[in-house]
Amino acid sequence: MLFVFIRSPIKETFLYPRVFLLQLGPWHARSRNYVLEAEVCKLEAVPLDFGDYHPLKPITVTESKTKKMNRKGSTSSTSSSSSSSVMDPLSSVLDGTDPLSLFAAAADPVTTAATTDGTRKKRDKDDSSAVGSDFEPWSNKRGEILARYTTTEKLSINLYMGSEKGKAATTGSAVSEKVRTRLEELDDLEEGSQKELLNLTQQDYVNRIEELNQSLKDAWSSDQKVKALKIVIQCSKLLSDTTVIQFYPSKFVLITDILDTFGKLVYDRILSMCMDSRVSLPDNFSPDCVNDTAKETCLNWFFKIASIRELIPRFYVEAAILKCNKFLSKMGISECLPRLTAMIRGIGDPLVAVYARAYLCRIGMEVAPQLKESLNKNFFDFLLTFKQIHGDTVQNQLVVQCVEFPLYLTLYSPAIDWILQCIAYRAPEVSVVLLTEMMERCKKLGNNALLLNSVMSAFRAEFIAARSMDFIGMIKECDESGFPKHLLFCSLGLNLALADPPENDRLQILNEAWKVITKLKNPQDYINCAEVWVEYTCRHFTKREVSTVLADVIKHMTPDRAFEDAYPQLQSIIQKVITYIHDFSLLFSVEKFLPFLDMFQKESVRVEVCKCIMESFIKHQQESTKDPVILNALLHICKTMHDSVNALTLEDEKRTLAALINGFIKMVSFGRDFEQQLSFYVEARSMFCNLEPVLIQLIHSVNQLAMETRKVMKGNHSRKTAAFVRACVAFCFITIPSLSGIFTRLNLYLHSGQVALANQCLSQADAFFKAAVSLVSEVPRTINVDGKMRSSDAFLLEFLCNFFSTLLVVPDHPEQGVLFLVRGLLNVIQDYTWEDNSDDKVRIYTNVLHLLSAMTQEAYIYHVDKVDSNDALYGGDSKFLAEVNKLCETVIAQILDHLKTLGKEETLKRQSQLALYFFNTILAHGDLRNNKLNQLSVNLWNLAQKHGFADTKTMVKTLEYIKRRSKQPEMSHFTDLALRLPLQSRT
Repeated sequence: MLFVFIRSPIKETFLYPRVFLLQLGPWHARSRNYVLEAEVCKLEAVPLDFGDYHPLKPITVTESKTKKMNRKGSTSSTSSSSSSSVMDPLSSVLDGTDPLSLFAAAADPVTTAATTDGTRKKRDKDDSSAVGSDFEPWSNKRGEILARYTTTEKLSINLYMGSEKGKAATTGSAVSEKVRTRLEELDDLEEGSQKELLNLTQQDYVNRIEELNQSLKDAWSSDQKVKALKIVIQCSKLLSDTTVIQFYPSKFVLITDILDTFGKLVYDRILSMCMDSRVSLPDNFSPDCVNDTAKETCLNWFFKIASIRELIPRFYVEAAILKCNKFLSKMGISECLPRLTAMIRGIGDPLVAVYARAYLCRIGMEVAPQLKESLNKNFFDFLLTFKQIHGDTVQNQLVVQCVEFPLYLTLYSPAIDWILQCIAYRAPEVSVVLLTEMMERCKKLGNNALLLNSVMSAFRAEFIAARSMDFIGMIKECDESGFPKHLLFCSLGLNLALADPPENDRLQILNEAWKVITKLKNPQDYINCAEVWVEYTCRHFTKREVSTVLADVIKHMTPDRAFEDAYPQLQSIIQKVITYIHDFSLLFSVEKFLPFLDMFQKESVRVEVCKCIMESFIKHQQESTKDPVILNALLHICKTMHDSVNALTLEDEKRTLAALINGFIKMVSFGRDFEQQLSFYVEARSMFCNLEPVLIQLIHSVNQLAMETRKVMKGNHSRKTAAFVRACVAFCFITIPSLSGIFTRLNLYLHSGQVALANQCLSQADAFFKAAVSLVSEVPRTINVDGKMRSSDAFLLEFLCNFFSTLLVVPDHPEQGVLFLVRGLLNVIQDYTWEDNSDDKVRIYTNVLHLLSAMTQEAYIYHVDKVDSNDALYGGDSKFLAEVNKLCETVIAQILDHLKTLGKEETLKRQSQLALYFFNTILAHGDLRNNKLNQLSVNLWNLAQKHGFADTKTMVKTLEYIKRRSKQPEMSHFTDLALRLPLQSRT
């Protein structure tokens, strides 16, 4: 392709002050000695002697004070005093708690011992009086219970309808009348002031409970305390109803939410009454700090609750405000807990009773976690009454509701688990004894599976793991009909995933557990257990055992495509395997790993699993690899991710997939086998053609491969390496046009051309640069950047500046003429349609002047090794310099024409800025000993200031720079120039 640059004639431009430019004549670039300039501009190294100074050393300030004493009968006297060691403000803020102060304090054993002892005492006190972050709160279990215990049967609920009694009482009524009215209101609940709603779905039931909770808050805020209490009593009564027994745990969660709300409202109400002069009570207040009014109100609440006739609502409502005992007596809570524990013995239904115990434990842990005796007594009461589960009453109830006994037993798990968690919390020594006692009681109860499961769930994993074989023996002796054994093995497996059992028992534990798991017929039960025990296997055994377990999973989940209902568990298994096996050569040598992946038939799930594997590979693979096993497996996985991309795939998802594939490509290295490396990139290009970021990475990788080849050959290519480098260049030249982003293509053409030039592939480099020049004309006016349309001028300006820097060292083609690439680029720039109010075209022309000035030097500022640039080809030939000067004249004419068009009032500021910009270019690159160029620079300086838009500080600094330059050798002409450059004020 031939580029012909049509040189525009120099026109007579606008005049300032009288004659701006009559005839410029040839451009005169100043001669540059780049080595000398680098030496002059190099920063001087100055040795620093800090002496005793250190930035972290304490500051000592000496302050002198002068006081004048002007008392009657005395003369003025002056006194001075000095104070040392004045604390600087930063140290005073830190108050000695900065890391350096603490480090220094460690040298003082007395201080250290005192601090440690105080900290330990404080921690021990906090541990005994408060629940820490290591205690799993009830809120974490709430969502799980609601999701697990559901029903499709119809439910019923009693709604409070309100009462009109007592509304006629006036403010002048006697106190006794008011009390009698409130007692009548409480009796209304017993007299049928409620409405029963039948045939509610589970969601309707939940909505009604939420309505009651809101009604409670509304009644309280409107000062209808009795109505609020009646709502709470009514809700508490619902906990005695086991009509739909499988929903009872969820009902318990919903109702206790209302009780918690009520308890908080009452406590906050009484606490607000204790405020004195708007100062609230401290956190650890004593009853002596509580005024009589607050105490009377608190007692009134307890008396109201004591008058509730039914046991269950009376128990729950009193437990909800248990914390309020702090206002009455120091021992109030410790006295009430045993009484409430004894009250539960009066509840006949064992399921209702165990959840009442769980609620009391929950409240007890919130208000008095140190009172473990009551919690222990609560649980032992449950053990004494545990036989009720097998009684006729319970069995008849299950028959009526068509509920199987194993399902019924699972309803107890949340309550028992919570009770045992409370008992075992922060008592390691006691926990060991307690665990042993629990195991003995389980044996006495015939190894009851329900209790055994709760014990394994509640106690610390280290305690359970140390007694793994004992628990396995107890599990084997459990009755299969009551509580399924596989659930017990699940609980045991969860503990062994957190703590290691004795080393000698590990294989036996796995064998005993897997004997039970592999016999499970229900695929869902099987996969739930297998998911837990896979982690134990990966943690303690080799790939042989892992492969055996995976093979067994495939065997159980393949028939009837059972795996389609178990994708979450199968994903979890994959996650656990790659969590413990970071060596991917070992992972892919596990015989059943890849067949296991074949079970993921659903595309979305399969892609997520592939992403998980690739993330693990990128995270844990420390060194590059060429292992064929790894490469083939990961290529297949990456291909799966790539093939999932379609027209509906989100851009974020594409970026994520491309980043994972790029991470894999970067980790592949065949060492010195560059041809094999290139073959891999060619194969990857064919496999991942739909993801542009991957193609971009491949182009960069191939360019890097070419440069590594050059490095190995030290720039002296043989026939073989030269052919290989040309193959790399051809790869890039073929791949770049398939990209959609125009600036991506431009930058890759430039980068690849630079690589080709560095490898002495001159014709290939010319092809890249010609393609870039041709592409410039296709740049749109606006481009999409992060979802927003922006002008492309700034991006084009940046690219062209980089391009000019490269063109300096590109030698001319012998058949294309002088500076054929520069001329072609200038043609494209001239024909390009720029923004109407943009000056980027002129800025580009100014940068072209920088390039052309550098081209006239005898030796260029930089070169490409083993490539002769135009300074060597032409050797300063006069014809070459004349061609360069002609281009300079034409470019300057274009700049001056543009400055002339900016003479309108609304564009004068732009004219000023461009004039100064052009002036600086001439100052840096022009030979100002030439009179015409010198006059042009003066005219530009005056134009920049003419209309008052020049920045005065910039102009002053520029003039100072010129004056400094005038003192340098061979720069005396700058002195005359400085005298001709006046500074004009804005006024």
